[in-house]
Amino acid sequence: MAKVMKTKRYDFWALFWGTLGLLYFFVPMYGTLDFSLRMQRGIISLKAYEVVLSDPKFLDSFRYSAIMGMITVIVSTALFLPTVYWMYLKMPKLRPVIEIITILPFIIPVIVYVFGLIRTFSRPPFQMTLDPFKTDILITAGYVVLSMPYMYRAIDVGMRSIDVRTLTEAAQSLGANWLQILLNVILPNMRIAILSGALITFALVIGELILGDFLVRPALGPYMVLVGRDRAYEPAALAILSYGLTWICLGAIQFFSRGVSNRQITGR
Repeated sequence: MAKVMKTKRYDFWALFWGTLGLLYFFVPMYGTLDFSLRMQRGIISLKAYEVVLSDPKFLDSFRYSAIMGMITVIVSTALFLPTVYWMYLKMPKLRPVIEIITILPFIIPVIVYVFGLIRTFSRPPFQMTLDPFKTDILITAGYVVLSMPYMYRAIDVGMRSIDVRTLTEAAQSLGANWLQILLNVILPNMRIAILSGALITFALVIGELILGDFLVRPALGPYMVLVGRDRAYEPAALAILSYGLTWICLGAIQFFSRGVSNRQITGR
């Protein structure tokens, strides 16, 4: 009897704190949504969204950030997948060092990082900030660094779920080289982990402000700040659109990862 009462007490507090957390998260979001629908006095309408979506600057900035997000995902995957694979296979003792390196974006403020990029790459011998194409290369490198904690940990978690050494030895016994092993054996087993890191990275690039602002590129983050300076309803609409994109990414992770882990090749 006492055990049942104790369980009920735990259930009550779990429900209480869960409800409180949901209210803390969703009430401000509801307020933002409600405000964004009241651009026309006394009428609930999508006018603010129509204004935002019809603005050529919004479309250009979203297109730019989306392209930069996809490029960042490709570069991050090409960089961290071989790195994590080689770490698991040949250099497991370096794991603590790599983990410390990958959390540096959480420690170093982005404003400090972007000033370092500007001071380093705005003068000879590099001078990458004078040309839009070179600046895009620089900002992509910056995005890769900022997304490093998420992409690395997503790939790391996926790599833990497979037997890297057994799969590698089996592929080598069949005559596969290192590139074939990585592309035809490791990559298919890592697709959900890579997708998770890719969607989080894409959402991060879409909403990033400081790199795009200080490197003077037409990214979505600086556009949102610019709109928020002299308008009221459009920034709220942009915030809801940003929330929606983030939730779509999270929903895609859940959808594609559902039940896949049970079908992965573990080599055991």
